[in-house]
Amino acid sequence: MSSGSAENLKTSVAKGFLWGGMSNAFCQLLNLFFGIFLARILSPEDFGPIGMLAIFSAIAGSLQDSGFVAAIANRKEVSHDDYNAVFWFNVLISFAMYAALFVAAPLIVDFFDEPSLLWLSRYIFLGFVVAGFGIAPSAYLFRNLKVKERSMAQILSIVVSGNVGILMAMNGYSFWGIATQSILFVLVRSVVCWCYTPWRPSIRVCFAPLRYLFAFSYRLLITNIFLRINWNIFSFILGGNNRLYSKVDVGNYTKAAEWMTMGAETVNGMVNGLAQPVLAKVADDDERQLRVFRKMLRFTAFVSFPLLLGLSLVAPQIIVIAITDKWIESAYMLRILAVWGAFMPIQSMFTNLMVSRGKSNIYMWSTMVQGIIVLLLLVVVSPLGINGMLATYVMFNVLWLFVWRFFAGREIALTLGMFLRDMMPFALLSVGVMFLTYWLTASFTDVYNLFFLRVAVAALLYVGVLILCRSEELDEVVQFLFKGKRNL
Repeated sequence: MSSGSAENLKTSVAKGFLWGGMSNAFCQLLNLFFGIFLARILSPEDFGPIGMLAIFSAIAGSLQDSGFVAAIANRKEVSHDDYNAVFWFNVLISFAMYAALFVAAPLIVDFFDEPSLLWLSRYIFLGFVVAGFGIAPSAYLFRNLKVKERSMAQILSIVVSGNVGILMAMNGYSFWGIATQSILFVLVRSVVCWCYTPWRPSIRVCFAPLRYLFAFSYRLLITNIFLRINWNIFSFILGGNNRLYSKVDVGNYTKAAEWMTMGAETVNGMVNGLAQPVLAKVADDDERQLRVFRKMLRFTAFVSFPLLLGLSLVAPQIIVIAITDKWIESAYMLRILAVWGAFMPIQSMFTNLMVSRGKSNIYMWSTMVQGIIVLLLLVVVSPLGINGMLATYVMFNVLWLFVWRFFAGREIALTLGMFLRDMMPFALLSVGVMFLTYWLTASFTDVYNLFFLRVAVAALLYVGVLILCRSEELDEVVQFLFKGKRNL
């Protein structure tokens, strides 16, 4: 790679981290703001039906994307015909999926024994039709590292849909407001992506490019389906087992998963928007790709562990303060889920590496085996209750990171020692800080004082230790924020 190309890559990554970091933090704050309002207005029972439909929405969303976004980002050259074929394919498949789900709605009602799901599912699945028109422009922005533009689309969609959802909830529409919010989110994001994309579709379409795009993406499609099942398996199990669990249980889990996702996506979204396209650009230089990957891995661990383990520490306090004690059961679920949330961005780094190397087969088989084992484990430990299943889910997924490390080692010579040296210092420091903070603040009982005191003590301890250890990551973050410089 020439020096000019290298500098351009550095500039793109620097701007990407800046916009990705700020926009993802801001987006999660917006999600938090609107989520608090909705949770205060509605009850866990209102969120139950939405949670029951989550797995169907997730699988359909994976079928809709079909892995084409990643396939386009991974190609050296992309033509108008490539984008055009992806656009029209997704439009057609979106209408086909909606028709299939519309017909299947009574079966969904019978499985969950919940009559309200009949027209709710038919309404909320309209989002797939809307999303089908936005995949091609999203692929264009993703491939060209237009992080700023994608961030603006995300922010505007959250603001518009969030306000509408709150207004509908305040006027007694309960879960219909949440469903409308999800549809508007997709609609606004698609419209804004089109505004930022210079490419436009043409009526004359050739589907031939789909052959070589699908040769890469079909594994990603299968993988994404298993990922979505893995992430939404609890809503499906709890909702389908209505003799043991109620809509309230599903609603509490849905809210806990939502809060964990907001925390994880603050890091995950920032890294995911750059990792795969950037790693793909340096895929021809194994040594440089290893260096780029390790730097991203350290930065991810540096941010993810204190943020998510800190969320686990203050879960009961933040839930009670934000959405009242009617959601206290979700706080205990959140405390467990947040541990996995701390590791989730690490797994995303590995999966992005596999895709950038063109190893979608490894990505597919590893994810499939992971998902199947998780499902079997949850069936075995189901007598332990919700929290027992959650703990098992978290422990297994964390251990599976070592499987991902094995595959990364074969691709870019990432040794176990490298992986542990990059990740474990931040993980162990964060665990130690949270335990010490818990012990120092255990005597406080006022929920507001306890929350702010724990956040302040944990932050001071974490940053203080990093300063004493002269952390390179902390120094780079400070330089990046105040000088706008970051080198890979």
